[in-house]
Amino acid sequence: MKVAALQMVSTPRVDENLAQAQTLIAQAAQAGAELVALPEYFCLMGLHDADKLAIAEPLADALAPDRTRSPIQAALSEAAKANGVWVIGGTLPLQSHDAQRAFNSVLVFNPQGQRVARYDKIHLFCFDNGQRRYDESATLLPGSEPVAFTVTDRAGGTWRVGLSVCYDLRFPELFRALTKDQPCDLLVLPAAFTHTTGQAHWELLLRARAVENLCHVLAPAQGGEHENGRRTFGHSMLIGPWGEVLGVQAEGAGVVLGTLDRAHQAKMRQQLPALTHRVLG
Repeated sequence: MKVAALQMVSTPRVDENLAQAQTLIAQAAQAGAELVALPEYFCLMGLHDADKLAIAEPLADALAPDRTRSPIQAALSEAAKANGVWVIGGTLPLQSHDAQRAFNSVLVFNPQGQRVARYDKIHLFCFDNGQRRYDESATLLPGSEPVAFTVTDRAGGTWRVGLSVCYDLRFPELFRALTKDQPCDLLVLPAAFTHTTGQAHWELLLRARAVENLCHVLAPAQGGEHENGRRTFGHSMLIGPWGEVLGVQAEGAGVVLGTLDRAHQAKMRQQLPALTHRVLG
């Protein structure tokens, strides 16, 4: 199955970001992708952290998002249906019981435009190097449950896909939880890694998650200079189950396209049956 990581350099303007996302989804679909994934905060990289609260949406009806109340969800649903692809909608802010904080959520839409999965980012990023400081907990609430779902490809094959977001990458126990009952075929991690942390750890940790779970990893990222002064690392990637980088884009908007190889994954798991040797957890 062909998959695509869509890299963006999102702006403070939602309509502009949605238009670019729709263009990239269509481009990936035309290239043969059956599943596409957008980066974290694809719909908004605000000038201030609290800007996301102003666009936070109520969770829409799974079958028919209301464009008036939930325009971002409606746009994702329509793009999935129009292009006949599975869309993993990066992240968007969803309203919570706390007016001062939202959930940073991944929503998944099938090729019929129906929402089939939701994952709320569990681990909230905090970083302070004396020059730049980030604390997502000031505007976000953490999720609590790992989420995996099943994709049926056009040939009728099924793929188990585990969801995660950005800072989650540093917590291998989340990925073990996703594979506890049944191994995943693909782990998807939308991200907006800072340039500083990305340069140091992005590829290293992505390849580690692939190797330790003998699993494909698809990581769509924000990549470039944003209007709020932040620089994200980019380097959206598709990684194979042996840790091999199958595709990457350094910076700028674009599509990283590649193919999930089930036979290769099965061979690696047969040759090195580490998943069956787990004792703890």
